[in-house]
Amino acid sequence: MQRNLPWMLAALFAGLTVYLAPVHAHAERVRDLGQFQGVRSNQLTGYGIVVGLPGTGDDNLEYLTQAMKGVSGRMGLTLPAGVAPGLKNAAAVMVTADLPAFAKPGQRIDVTVSTIGKAKSLRGGALIITPLYGADGQIYAMAQGNLAVGGLGISANDGSKLTVNIPTVGRIAEGASVERAVATGFDSQQTLRWNLFAADFLTASRVRDAINQRMPGTASVEDGVTLALTLPIESNTRASVMAAIEMIEIQPAETPARVIVNSRTGTVVINSAVRLAPAAISHGKLTVRVDENPTVVQPAPFSRGQTALEPNSDISTEEEDRAVALFQPGASLSQVVDALNLLGVTPSDLVAILEALKQAGALKAEMVVI
Repeated sequence: MQRNLPWMLAALFAGLTVYLAPVHAHAERVRDLGQFQGVRSNQLTGYGIVVGLPGTGDDNLEYLTQAMKGVSGRMGLTLPAGVAPGLKNAAAVMVTADLPAFAKPGQRIDVTVSTIGKAKSLRGGALIITPLYGADGQIYAMAQGNLAVGGLGISANDGSKLTVNIPTVGRIAEGASVERAVATGFDSQQTLRWNLFAADFLTASRVRDAINQRMPGTASVEDGVTLALTLPIESNTRASVMAAIEMIEIQPAETPARVIVNSRTGTVVINSAVRLAPAAISHGKLTVRVDENPTVVQPAPFSRGQTALEPNSDISTEEEDRAVALFQPGASLSQVVDALNLLGVTPSDLVAILEALKQAGALKAEMVVI
């Protein structure tokens, strides 16, 4: 196997040069369609204190008291029992970071610092050294440094306030040092798995065929997302093969017809694969108006009657005249949009029309409401 590796690599790169010349206009690289399993970033979180604030920190906050005890304990100091420091120049914060794949001890990563109490601003503050934990409870990085805050918050004595952007969140560029690497299994397993970003059996099959055409017997499809790749164990050769695989170009399967509706904002997104069966749409607005004009009725002279109000209602209706849109079989997205624009529909009207078309069986697409 090892003796054939140079020949396999040479054949692979040669195949890339010859076969990919007449690439389809919609061809995409394998690296843009998915990623190798395990090659991903990991989220880190920590709990710390920002100091040096110009009176904009927390005021006698339980979170700050707990954080002060933790920091003072790491420094060999003991906070007396019952003491609740009210430090306006300090704030309890949550520190978050992304640990990239293959990050090694000593490398630096960016961190985001956010208040969790009543601090008004983190501008001018510095983060005290804070351990960052992974999901397994292990420390993977240590963060410390001066914050860069893009927001601004100002308060006057009369109670007026001015806030620009978000002053309670800041960042520290390269503010954390990696202390522990995450095992990926990259150099210990002969079979690696590659996952599509979006499940699709046709795309997975095309990726498999493209890889096997260049390296026979390398790829197999496990399901609509995952491909199993049998690669050389030697890390240098494996990295070269993985890089070459990621640069292979294929034509992915056509995106399924889908309509995305945001019911809160009225936003509607329709992709180009949406088609309509024969249908007619008539959309208009019926307005019913009820006006109450009560009449005052006086009793007869010298009678024991009382003044009363007699109801007098005036009901009127108004209906807008709208055209009827008729769709022929297989109407495209542009035809649908043009016809609905002629009807003068609003975003909320469009949602109702699409739902009605779906119920009538005329909308040939999946409708997703978010």
